[in-house]
Amino acid sequence: MLLIVLLAILAISTAGYWLGRAHAVTAKSGGADYLHSLPSYHGTFVALWAGLPSFVLVLMWLALQGPVIDDLLLRSLPDGFIGDADAGRLNLILSEIKSVSRGQIFAAPAPEIVAAAERYNRWGQIAQWAMLACAAALALVLMAASRKRISAKFRARNQVEKIISGLMIFSSLVAILTTAGIVLSLFFESLQFFNRVPWFEFFFGLSWEPQIPIRADQIAGAGAFGAVPVFTGTLLVAFIAMMVAGPVGLLSAIYLAEYADHRVHATVKPLLEILAGIPTVVYGFFAVLIVAPAMRQAGEFLGIPVAPNSALAAGAVMGIMIIPFVSSFSDDALNAVPRAMRDGSYALGATQAETIKSVLLPAALPGIVGGLLLAVSRAIGETMIVVMAAGLIAKLTANPLEGVTTVTVQIVTLLIGDTEFDSPKTLAAFALGLVLFVATLSLNVLALHIVRKYREQYE
Repeated sequence: MLLIVLLAILAISTAGYWLGRAHAVTAKSGGADYLHSLPSYHGTFVALWAGLPSFVLVLMWLALQGPVIDDLLLRSLPDGFIGDADAGRLNLILSEIKSVSRGQIFAAPAPEIVAAAERYNRWGQIAQWAMLACAAALALVLMAASRKRISAKFRARNQVEKIISGLMIFSSLVAILTTAGIVLSLFFESLQFFNRVPWFEFFFGLSWEPQIPIRADQIAGAGAFGAVPVFTGTLLVAFIAMMVAGPVGLLSAIYLAEYADHRVHATVKPLLEILAGIPTVVYGFFAVLIVAPAMRQAGEFLGIPVAPNSALAAGAVMGIMIIPFVSSFSDDALNAVPRAMRDGSYALGATQAETIKSVLLPAALPGIVGGLLLAVSRAIGETMIVVMAAGLIAKLTANPLEGVTTVTVQIVTLLIGDTEFDSPKTLAAFALGLVLFVATLSLNVLALHIVRKYREQYE
């Protein structure tokens, strides 16, 4: 039904566009000296007024429909059936009603539940048809009202630009508020964690064992929340990945931008970018089944012990995965350097290698730094490859041949299974997330500083 509603709004908006455009053309041919705006702007004005408010109505309807029907369902149940049920019991009753309404019956439900399920389906259908009628009626009314405003002197272009500007401002506010909500949720949950665990232990402790009992019948350790091994493991894996992706990506970009002909460039660059589209779980299987055993066999041949799950295997495969981020950004940045800078360097007697080193790379540094920053962020935030190839045990080591864990892996591990969001174990995930956010923000600030410095020098 939702698809039908959206198609109806789209059809009415399209009809409004052509009606508004035709009305503007008629006003011009009716003796007006000129149209203030093009006919397409008049049509767009009518289409926007017909479609946008109706779409907002549908979104509000969908947001309120579920809670309203749930409240009506609970009110329709007999008082003796509900009794003094608390919120948890009421949620269980609603879940059972909805399961029965979908035909998912595992035991004989009570007659009150069956009757409520029938009402739920009936009211849901009524609500869907009412949404369609209200949205279509609102679109038609607004289309007719906006069409009446069209005349030869009507400033349709100005009105359309105001609406588009408002949409862009709204989209920006949604992005900003979403980011602010994420940051605030991390911050307040982290405060709860630090009320239970000293911040000094978290940031400087050398033992990470967050498995603590969260129920009275569970048996677990007392818990240790020293996150230094987790941070060092994240940095170690990201460093190995950048040691692979940075040189390979940058050198491949230099070759494609300055040495390769157009046919090679058109073939090799899409092939490199395919690496970014491969699912990370495939890289994880590649690391576990091929890279890790090969490294272990090479270590045995050289007499060097290599763990079955090692930071080197995870970092190397992760580096292969993020090569396209460095290569594509660097290639685009090098190609964006004006040709006059190359010609000026050659005119002064510089060789091609000297031109690349002394002119192109400094001039393209903002784009290259952006690619490297994106690659670092991708390496820090990767989870699947580390889970499969590096392991889950937090170990304080700088040896890439041993197993380590990362921040993202621990966040996933802490938030799965039997969890309660008022225990230090689960709240530790928010503290780790806050640290990861601050680290990424610091990298962005550093990159902006570098970009600003070199832009002032070369622009």
